[in-house]
Amino acid sequence: MKTFTRIAAGLLSCAMLLGMTSCGSTQKKGLKILETPYAIEDYAMAINKDNEGLKAAIDQALAELTDDGTIPGIIEKYIPSGATVEKKDSVTSEYPEFTTIEEGKLIMATNAFFPPYEYYEGETIVGIDAEIAKAVADKLGLELVIEDVEFDSIIAGVQAGKYDIGCAGMTVTEDRLKSVNFSTPYATGIQAVIVMEDSEITDLDKLLSGNYTVGVQSGTTGDIYMTDEIGEDRIERFAKGNDAVIALKSGKIDAVVIDNEPAKAFVAAG
Repeated sequence: MKTFTRIAAGLLSCAMLLGMTSCGSTQKKGLKILETPYAIEDYAMAINKDNEGLKAAIDQALAELTDDGTIPGIIEKYIPSGATVEKKDSVTSEYPEFTTIEEGKLIMATNAFFPPYEYYEGETIVGIDAEIAKAVADKLGLELVIEDVEFDSIIAGVQAGKYDIGCAGMTVTEDRLKSVNFSTPYATGIQAVIVMEDSEITDLDKLLSGNYTVGVQSGTTGDIYMTDEIGEDRIERFAKGNDAVIALKSGKIDAVVIDNEPAKAFVAAG
């Protein structure tokens, strides 16, 4: 199972940077995204290891929702690429027997500060993960219930049986697989680097080889990768990605490593 792929500087053309608004760095109001991303990775739903039936049912539902164009359509809605999504008639299927924490409900843990995967519109949590999880719940005849929690508590909560699934732009990693199972991947993400527009950090190699402080959202793969890459001394952890961006703009840190789609949203917001 793929966890992530490092991309060597200079080897990835602008055409391969799906979702980037233009060739080169994405810039607005003093922030920019480095042209070369840090990693690409798979997103999947975390599921309790003891609930093989639920995993099998979710995997089947995800496969059907991918085949009929539902999941590609949801992703295209939030991350437009101009691609034509072919829609097919929905399949009515029988699913493996499974249990959930509360009968008739699918309880999902997320951290709703990760646009466009999950974020608030008023008091409602929306986004790619919310819509995909709702489509899965509908397939399984369940009501989706979303709990907004700290990101680094999601795996422990699923493992402890507090939540049926964790769905939060969550990457499959070997360390997480020690605690939970994962569904088949439903999306691919890119880890990007945000710096100030006038930063002397011009590429990934300079960031990694220098003595720069990097902000990450606690418990995310950006946290895992950068801690392994540059060590604890150069890492500053934040409860939310937006908090890391605020610290960057105030000069407390030198860069932020986070998923590309939230990165674009933060840069666009200034």
